[in-house]
Amino acid sequence: MAEPRDASITIIGGGAIGCAVAYFLARAGHRDIQVLEATELCGQTSSQAAGLVGQVRLSPERTRLAMHSVAFFSSLEELTGISPDWRQCGSLRISLTPERTAEHLAMADVANDCGLEVQFLDSAALQEVFPAVKAAQIHSTLWCPTDGYLQPNSLVNAYVAGARSLGVTFATNARVTAISTNGRRVTSVSTKLGTISTSTVINAAGPWAGVVAEMVGVKLPLVPVRHEYFISEQIPGWHRDLPVLRIPDLRIYARAEGSAVLCGGWEANAASLDPRALNAASVLSVEPDFEVLSNFHESIASVIDGLDDIGVQSVFRGYPAFSPDGRFVVGPVQAIEGFVMAAGCNAHGVSGSAGLAEHVLESMEPSPSPYVRSLSPQRFLETSWEYPQARQLAQSAYENYYALGASAQGGSPGEKR
Repeated sequence: MAEPRDASITIIGGGAIGCAVAYFLARAGHRDIQVLEATELCGQTSSQAAGLVGQVRLSPERTRLAMHSVAFFSSLEELTGISPDWRQCGSLRISLTPERTAEHLAMADVANDCGLEVQFLDSAALQEVFPAVKAAQIHSTLWCPTDGYLQPNSLVNAYVAGARSLGVTFATNARVTAISTNGRRVTSVSTKLGTISTSTVINAAGPWAGVVAEMVGVKLPLVPVRHEYFISEQIPGWHRDLPVLRIPDLRIYARAEGSAVLCGGWEANAASLDPRALNAASVLSVEPDFEVLSNFHESIASVIDGLDDIGVQSVFRGYPAFSPDGRFVVGPVQAIEGFVMAAGCNAHGVSGSAGLAEHVLESMEPSPSPYVRSLSPQRFLETSWEYPQARQLAQSAYENYYALGASAQGGSPGEKR
């Protein structure tokens, strides 16, 4: 790895988002780019992601973006020479209630309008696709054959290989300690390895993005919210080509991890961190909450045969940053020339990395689309808010991720994966 150096563009954060932004900027013709990472590439929140990639949404913009991401992931090995371990196994969105089925019908309408292939499966077809499903308990099942999942570390390795081939450099163990400005213009970044000159900083620091923003005097309501899942011991009949499962009525998702089960979900009573208590050196260690994980296990076992007595092999957990409205925070900060946000992944940092990177690229152009403009950090900088309320809303955006109907307390149904 290179040492921190003077560069035109400095990206802070070497996870999926930061590495994707580096690759997309370089591919678009930007030069003299470096990425600074406090630990190791993909060593923090991105490495804890489940890697699900779903395209079925309630909004056309997010559906088309996810479709574009799937097409991109399918071509990434050809583009970079490194496989992201993309497995296009399809997904099943399972409904246990008439109300949920109505939501899935609306999602199917959006998918059809966008040209995304989906269909509802009857019981026989469902058991053909996923034999262990307890079909008698299912109200309806929406099938998307082009969904899938990938491995976070493999994805980041592909981004890094592609970016390096275009001249991007990466400095690890280079924790940022300060950002200097001259008037309204970014001029340099200080790290524990020294200070470098730069004219553009892109903040892709994940749960530390709020801390990095404060280095230039900008306060943003980016709240780290706990998310966790478990991987079981090996289960007979499970294999890596089984479809991804989403069961919103039980607040859970699952997929195969080899011949094991990976199962996680969205906690009804989320745990978050107060952004004001963090600094650049904060270590966000997360102890497994086995009561929550046990509830995930009981929920998946109620719908899938053969999972009653499975053992847990490992637990993954992290603190992805959530925004109060459950949407990305992307684009330049108008008050500080050369300071750009690429944050607020809302637990979509891996699956949404390609789309978010393209949004960053577009946001730096003279005339971004209305949708990209709607993701601007200015929406929080031009309104008044307080940290306690922002934290509550960000938690609610997490807790209501699978909520039915319009967004509740910050939840954003258009972002549902």
